[in-house]
Amino acid sequence: MNGLGVSSACFYPQETERSMKKITDHHIPLCEIFFNAPSELEPAFVSALKTQADNNGLRIVSVHPFTAFMESYFLFSSYPRRFKDALPLYERYCAVAAALGARIVVIHGLKPPYTISDTEYFDRFAALMEVGKAHGVSVCQENVVRHRSEDPVFLQHMASALGKDFGVVLDIKQARRTGCDYKEFLDRIGDHVAHVHLSDYTSEKDCVPPGEGLFDFPSFFREMQTSGYAGDYVIELYRDSYKEESQIVKSYDHLRRILANI
Repeated sequence: MNGLGVSSACFYPQETERSMKKITDHHIPLCEIFFNAPSELEPAFVSALKTQADNNGLRIVSVHPFTAFMESYFLFSSYPRRFKDALPLYERYCAVAAALGARIVVIHGLKPPYTISDTEYFDRFAALMEVGKAHGVSVCQENVVRHRSEDPVFLQHMASALGKDFGVVLDIKQARRTGCDYKEFLDRIGDHVAHVHLSDYTSEKDCVPPGEGLFDFPSFFREMQTSGYAGDYVIELYRDSYKEESQIVKSYDHLRRILANI
């Protein structure tokens, strides 16, 4: 059965360790860690976070760099030296992920204007993937609105260029914001989906807690199962997407019941 959890990003701007405590206090068994400061990559902090997770039976499945907003400038600009200089930082993210037992590092990638070719983008992402492999983790591309990765055709080309080890983090919220049905992503790169971010929507808001909106989760989970997806699902919301933290717990319980019956 696929695992189900909550991202620490749901509780931002609570400190990362406090966000994680909220997750374990509600006996949610897995999470994604969204790092928010350079000091959170220091060995002492990472060790304390790992101890906190282990003591509460929490499995950390993925990590999200706090430098995501800078990846166009750091990793995918027309200035190659900056990419080379940024690689050690992303190697640190990979080492931290491995230390926490996580298997995925999430990348947002390039925002407009697109100053490098798709081929150069794929080459640089391949280098990031090699850095991840050295630490036993997968560096994966998330589909993100107003980024090169918002286009499922681009991701299909990326998968063709990078091969079977290429992984995608499918965020259904980001797909909605792009105006693409998640099914198009599955049709084009379903074999490469390594991780999934969940949310719901209403006619007024494009991001609300799962179970409070219109999204057909039973059909979605069945389609993911049919596609052979064996990874985890993580609820990822923005702080303005809900009013009470109890809504997140209710969302988790709602999805857990659905998954148990698929």
